Amino acid sequence: QVQLVESGGGLVQPGGSLRLSCAASGSIFGINAMGWYRQAPGKERELVATMASGHSTNYADSVKGRFTISRDNAKNTVYLQMNSLKPEDTAVYYCNAIVVAFSGLEYDYWGQGTQVTVSS
Repeated sequence: QVQLVESGGGLVQPGGSLRLSCAASGSIFGINAMGWYRQAPGKERELVATMASGHSTNYADSVKGRFTISRDNAKNTVYLQMNSLKPEDTAVYYCNAIVVAFSGLEYDYWGQGTQVTVSS
């Protein structure tokens, strides 16, 4: 079993910054990709940013130039640095990891979500 524990959400004013963290623990042979998704009220969950094990990245157009994803493979941790935050960034942010088990099989895990609210 694998657990993803997120931290770093909160309330911030427009133009401010937040840094989200997500640490994976448990029965992990490797992690192929880690990333962040978000879901605003009344909307579907959407991709924010992902990073593969080789550190290639993929960002939603709406966050390019403002958000930066990074990984510490030794700690099985992914970060999301969010700058120049806008009210439309308000959402629950979920961590995701594609974990390789010792069996060699891949499993898709999600964190519990952390609230990010951008408001004056």
